[in-house]
Amino acid sequence: MIDDKRFTVDVSPETLAKTTFKGAKIGDRLNLERALRLSDRIDGHLVSGHIDGIGTVTLKQNIGNAIIVSFKVPEFISHYMIQKGSVAVDGISLTINNCGNDSFDVSIIPHTAKLTTIGFKKAGDLVNIETDMIGKYVERFVGDKRHDEKTKGVKTSLDMEFLAKTGFV
Repeated sequence: MIDDKRFTVDVSPETLAKTTFKGAKIGDRLNLERALRLSDRIDGHLVSGHIDGIGTVTLKQNIGNAIIVSFKVPEFISHYMIQKGSVAVDGISLTINNCGNDSFDVSIIPHTAKLTTIGFKKAGDLVNIETDMIGKYVERFVGDKRHDEKTKGVKTSLDMEFLAKTGFV
């Protein structure tokens, strides 16, 4: 419900379990953005708003005109990260500078720091993390050993051997 400068939303148990919203308080800053229509121009990364889990800000440092922000994340989240790949932090679509088994960092330009919540974050703050959905689909298609009734256990043609043979890996 929208009323003057306020609005009300429902939050599901899944959202509370996977996001920082369970700790949200009145007055906390949030990033809100309209959903992209598929007919719109895609400018940046594909972000669905479906959070994979929670990360923690570990460091913020100024380098030139940018702010480098480092995060600690569970390995099941970092598994889907690659250097120069995409990640959404509190809904902000960003490029990963570097990543490790349980961490990654991004470079924030002044405009992003000013207009989103990431400019207000400090070490120890929790953030919502969404990894690249395409990587998760590729992993599922390549590694999925389940078979439905239609395939009758026949191996599909999309596997690591096929990807290697065609130059994708």
